[in-house]
Amino acid sequence: MNDQAYLDATAKTRDARMQWWREARFGMFIHWGLYSQLARHEWVMNRERIPIAEYEPLADTWHPIERPAREWARLAKASGMRYMVLTSKHHEGFCLWDSKLTDYNSVKRGPGRDLVREFAEACREFGLRWGLYYSLMDWHHPDGANCANDEAARRRFLDYTQGLVRELCTNYGKLDILWYDVSWPLKSPALWESVKMNAMVRELQPDILINNRSQLDEDFGTPEEEVRAAEGGRDWEACMTFNGSWGYMPSAIDWHSTRSVISMLRTAAGGKGNLLLNIGPAPDGSVPAEAYERLEPVGKWLKDNGEAVYGEVDDARHMEWMPTGQWTIKGNTAYYWCNRWAGSTLTIGGLKSKVLRASLLPGGEALCFDQQENRLMIGGLPEISPDPYAGVAVIKLDFETPPEQKLGAGCVVL
Repeated sequence: MNDQAYLDATAKTRDARMQWWREARFGMFIHWGLYSQLARHEWVMNRERIPIAEYEPLADTWHPIERPAREWARLAKASGMRYMVLTSKHHEGFCLWDSKLTDYNSVKRGPGRDLVREFAEACREFGLRWGLYYSLMDWHHPDGANCANDEAARRRFLDYTQGLVRELCTNYGKLDILWYDVSWPLKSPALWESVKMNAMVRELQPDILINNRSQLDEDFGTPEEEVRAAEGGRDWEACMTFNGSWGYMPSAIDWHSTRSVISMLRTAAGGKGNLLLNIGPAPDGSVPAEAYERLEPVGKWLKDNGEAVYGEVDDARHMEWMPTGQWTIKGNTAYYWCNRWAGSTLTIGGLKSKVLRASLLPGGEALCFDQQENRLMIGGLPEISPDPYAGVAVIKLDFETPPEQKLGAGCVVL
């Protein structure tokens, strides 16, 4: 199959393959590897210039607790997440599965077991879709850097890379997502043989979703550390750290609050995207308490307000910014995420579509409202925000036509 034929075939099946993902909205990223033991960021090997001879023994001292992935999956489910992605091999080159291509893996070394298999089983147990992150860059492999300057090294490294990816797509049944990262040092998809590699992946896993980090656009974009919609209607997923570090790092104390996570969800859903929020488990696999403290309320909030998040949504970026909140949209229904509660009356300016009904989530209790030419006034609200988890209450507005809002910066003309 030539490159264009591959791209055309992939495009034809994209909508069907992406349907579940476009409705999921919220997922958990897990960064866990040898670097977790050093607790100084997942780039610690590179940033501190730790030699391979000094770093590699970490593979023998790593002894996680039994099946920690069940804890991650249980928390993801309770938090309202619909899928999970695990770092099967990060830049350090250590494989979390029983690879036949290298002994630098979790079965041959310290853990003594297949951690990817445990992860897949945990996701299935809790009814979650699952994916695997795979770093194309490899600091441990002898050809990981030389492949850019030596053709024989490139061939060896690509055979190794394609072999590892084949194992991941063969050994664990249906795989929902392949999440590549850092295509260094080769500078083109031709040099990476990305079409050949991804065609193999799709032959083995026909329903799989692939991200855009093998230097091909593939199925979805991946803005990192910013929740920013893709242009041209392209599917996208914002991958975000919880505290500024992907890997376990107790000294990283700037955790996103529950309100912040909900705000990121709003921005993602408002731009027809997903949020993939990371947790860096401790070396033994346990989840930091700070993640529980923030995510459990998020899950309770989503249980009450998930209607405004999950499922197919429309782009809400044409709606105006408001000091008291922002929007998500589904057809003729708009959800106003009121994060600064103004009291018993909420006023929204500039709505051009006729409101048929206003209600408050959860429960759908009808609210009284008065819609004038340029102002919607919703009354009978409680004096303080009715949301007990984050002070973000959702008001549902059903319109006669798709919602439109026009304000601009000019003065009101009387």
